[in-house]
Amino acid sequence: MIPAQQVARFSSALPFFLSVILIPLVWIGAILGGWWVIVTPLVAWYLFSAIDLAVGLNTDDADLETTEDQLYWYKLITQLWVPLQFVTLFGVIAYISRAAHLGGWESFGVMFGMGVMTGTVGIVYAHELLHQKGKFERRLGDLLLAMVLYSHFRSEHLLVHHRYVGTPRDPVTARYNEGFHRFYPRVLKQCWHSAFKAERDMLARKKLPWHHKTNPFWLYWGLQAGMMGFALIVGGWFGLMLFAVQAGIAIWQLEVVNYVEHYGLTRKHLGDGKYEHVLPRHSWNAAHKATNWLMINLQRHSDHHYKPDRRFPLLQNYSEAEAPQLPHGYPLMAIAAMIPPLWKKIMNPKVRRWRQMYYPEITDWKAYNKAQNPMPR
Repeated sequence: MIPAQQVARFSSALPFFLSVILIPLVWIGAILGGWWVIVTPLVAWYLFSAIDLAVGLNTDDADLETTEDQLYWYKLITQLWVPLQFVTLFGVIAYISRAAHLGGWESFGVMFGMGVMTGTVGIVYAHELLHQKGKFERRLGDLLLAMVLYSHFRSEHLLVHHRYVGTPRDPVTARYNEGFHRFYPRVLKQCWHSAFKAERDMLARKKLPWHHKTNPFWLYWGLQAGMMGFALIVGGWFGLMLFAVQAGIAIWQLEVVNYVEHYGLTRKHLGDGKYEHVLPRHSWNAAHKATNWLMINLQRHSDHHYKPDRRFPLLQNYSEAEAPQLPHGYPLMAIAAMIPPLWKKIMNPKVRRWRQMYYPEITDWKAYNKAQNPMPR
């Protein structure tokens, strides 16, 4: 007999298991072909956004006294996802490589949907796992990142982004008036270099060379090579190409979310290279219920940066008086980001109101930003 307490905890965690529905949707696209190949992105981007409109916001906060044991079901979904994604990814690659009924655009469409899944869910779960202290969960996060060829995200996110968010030293913080199509190539280059430099500098402080065996980049390269090798085994060169397609889509999904999360928000410079502490105001917050189910509360990003050690079910919500609010969940905001004039029409007035609200003493932001960062703003 399952204790009533455990049943109640499972019931509260159950909405976060909705991400699993993307797995059969990918398979439906692969088996049926045709326009069925677009069902995965349609569900991830539009259906969950439509549910947002129906069910509204979730502004309730979990009890911060909740114990690790009470979070069992929440932790389980992030850990179970790793083998589920691995089997789905390589199973679909093996299937498509031998599927005579799928044309080139259909194969691409299936892997596009796969990339939406590994980016919207897989990388988000990796992000949660990498923030944990236990080695087991962090290694699971490494496996998820290796499946999308973006393993350096671990070093960049933990050592650079969280430390320098909202400052010119953080490549991931999108600058005011910087369109996504300018942000994307910049961040792809700068994040890899900043991640490698962060690890190299840590080794240097221990008087060790960058190529020392403890540099996690050896692990990153090894895991990524293993994933590509497995794709080659199960699907040949075509399978390797399919693997690369989903990885590219997943990386794009990650970086467009990064773009949305901090667009135009900056921490005040205090002098001598120091900045104010990270506060909820330095990340865009979104309390949209369904898309937070899909992305395990990632949209409560204000609290994540304020308290990075909190597991996703414990992340707190903030009101408009405490943190800037997005008008929609990440999927719709990501679509807007693909159209820079639309994005700027929506977001630039919000950034200007944010500046006036929190930093009224800064009257010339153009001069302020130029002094902090030579990059045009």
